[in-house]
Amino acid sequence: MAALNSIACRKPIVKSQSFPDFSPILPSTRLSHKTSSNLLKLNPKNRRNWVIQSVTEDKELAPKKNSHFHEPKKLLFPNGSKTLEASSSEVGGGHGDGGDGHDDVEKLSSRAINASIVLGFGTLAVSKLLTIDHDYWHGWTLYEVLRYVPQHNWIAYEQALKANPVIAKMAISGIVYSIGDWIAQCYEGKPLFDFDRTRMFRSGLVGFTLHGSLSHYYYQFCEALFPSDDWWVVPAKVIFDQTVWAAIWNSIYFVILGFLRFESSANIYKELKATFWPMLTAGWKLWPFAHVITYGVIPIEQRLLWVDCVELIWVTILSTYSNEKSEARITEPTMDADSNSSNNPPEE
Repeated sequence: MAALNSIACRKPIVKSQSFPDFSPILPSTRLSHKTSSNLLKLNPKNRRNWVIQSVTEDKELAPKKNSHFHEPKKLLFPNGSKTLEASSSEVGGGHGDGGDGHDDVEKLSSRAINASIVLGFGTLAVSKLLTIDHDYWHGWTLYEVLRYVPQHNWIAYEQALKANPVIAKMAISGIVYSIGDWIAQCYEGKPLFDFDRTRMFRSGLVGFTLHGSLSHYYYQFCEALFPSDDWWVVPAKVIFDQTVWAAIWNSIYFVILGFLRFESSANIYKELKATFWPMLTAGWKLWPFAHVITYGVIPIEQRLLWVDCVELIWVTILSTYSNEKSEARITEPTMDADSNSSNNPPEE
């Protein structure tokens, strides 16, 4: 018994080892292996020594539980940020929601202003056209009013051309270029009342100040350049129009719009160089057919009105070419900044 007590009182040197990825080894696996028929043949003293030795060996193999098993795992985000950064981003998201609400209010107010402009000018134009004979309506029926409205409006337009032809043509071109840019913005995918007022004003300003006046003098110059009435005059005028005059006017329109957007001369020249040929060839798909009527049928004083009606389609093409390059150049630095910020995560 003294030997057994001495063995039991000994404290074996236990080396604590950490096995974070393994579960503790149960003593039953070793005991089941050593429990055999030979164990029954041992005397009681040797049997006690065998049990004490087995328990001691199992304690040496059992891993010590580390404290990090009970620690909560920290969230790691794709950009390497930690929990504090995640909470700060949540706070920033709260401010972003407020910013989105402010943007929605601005969009609604902008749409309300645009709708007021469109409805106001539309109502004014329709009322002017329909009330051309309001001084003579006494005793007229509704049928008589509607019957004479087109005829009397045309007479009023011809009188304006005789009184001041340049101002009348400038006004028509300004209206057409404004409506044409509005159509271009709707064609690009913007809602009906969500158009860019500044952009539409720029296009209308170019049409009013330059297209109406320059076209008035150009058609007179073209008649002086080709005074003959032979069959080849109409094709010659169409070719001259779609080479010399189209190149000049497209360049003027593009350059003036660039200056109105406060762009540098280098950017305007670069964008004009990139779009000059596509704009010129795009006009060849439309204008030769329209100008056969312009130079073959329409009188010289009425040509600009006919051309402005076709311009509703052409200004849509011109405005799209002119603004898509500028908008792409403006959005490129923003996209580059976003890509750089995503490729360079903040250091820990």
